[in-house]
Amino acid sequence: MALLRPHLHRFHSNTLRYSASPSAEAGGGLVVYPTYGRHRCSAIAIDAPSSLTGVTPIRWGYTSVQGFRDEMEDDIVIRSDALDSFSYAAVFDGHAGSSSVKFLRDELYKECIGALQAGSLLNGGDFTAIKEALIKAFESVDRNLLKWLEANGDEEDESGSTATVMFIRNDVSFIAHIGDSCAVLSRSGQIEELTDSHRPYGSSKAAIQEVKRIKEAGGWIVNGRICGDIAVSRAFGDIRFKTKKDEMLKKGVDEGRWTEKFVSRIECKGDMVVATPDIFQVPLTSDVEFIILASDGLWDYMKSSDVVRYVRDQLRKHGNLACESLAQVALDRRSQDNISIIIADLGRTEWKNLPAQRQNVVVELVQAAATIGLVTVGIWMSSHLS
Repeated sequence: MALLRPHLHRFHSNTLRYSASPSAEAGGGLVVYPTYGRHRCSAIAIDAPSSLTGVTPIRWGYTSVQGFRDEMEDDIVIRSDALDSFSYAAVFDGHAGSSSVKFLRDELYKECIGALQAGSLLNGGDFTAIKEALIKAFESVDRNLLKWLEANGDEEDESGSTATVMFIRNDVSFIAHIGDSCAVLSRSGQIEELTDSHRPYGSSKAAIQEVKRIKEAGGWIVNGRICGDIAVSRAFGDIRFKTKKDEMLKKGVDEGRWTEKFVSRIECKGDMVVATPDIFQVPLTSDVEFIILASDGLWDYMKSSDVVRYVRDQLRKHGNLACESLAQVALDRRSQDNISIIIADLGRTEWKNLPAQRQNVVVELVQAAATIGLVTVGIWMSSHLS
């Protein structure tokens, strides 16, 4: 991970292990790459320089937890160099190995820097131009990754990765997103989910659109998975659903997962998994407190309302960003996945003077029951309409 340049305030230094080196692009700024242990890399917070006179700088925290997985496939990046007044933060959630994530941690940043003209496009504020540039950057990186995966190693590398990327200044944020990680904003304690999960099941508008796109490309859904295989519909890599579709179908016949007759009826008209991102512009008005980026190892086991409430409570009681303890809560709730979290505190809230937030238990129970019901119905519909 690359961190922002100025002062680092370490909250949980007992297990943090990293090596640091100056970044040439940052003009001597600090670049930190964490060494992940079996279970966790501890959280720290960084004060980022403000581009606006008299505005409190953004404070950052992060953590990455391997959890009970045999391999660490997540990664996180935070940088302030080469983007003028903006900072860059990204959460990558890999699958089927970590090769794609290792490629993306540097290459996606470099491609975005070029596409955004070193931040001048962001400062210009033309959302249409920014959106086009980021889509072009994501798709270009994916093409380069596919070539790299095919050229490296004797065995076929089927790895892939989601990405949730944020470009942030004190007054505005732009988010580029593929996959099932999530970005959530706290506005005076009220949650705003900034991204939609790209999954081939569920009853949300995003899920329905993903299922439609996959079927139009020649794919099918089994138990909420594309071709009965992968449960995320937008990602980098995943070569078997892009440039190796024919090989994937043949392998399925050889393994007895489907018949030659079935495959003969398949007409692939496009990629079943794509790396085209959703792009969002988020104005950061005075009531915005913080933004959380995290992999699905957190969100699949904690509702966004619970996450925001927990972070606010920790900030109110202790003044720290509580990334590591938040990940521990997810592990205590039986999360079996890697967990990666980035929190950007905009520094506008007097946390110690903030009253405790009360929980509406009845509303929470009703929301939980509704969510479970919708997901169940969505999976059933996806399976039976395939």
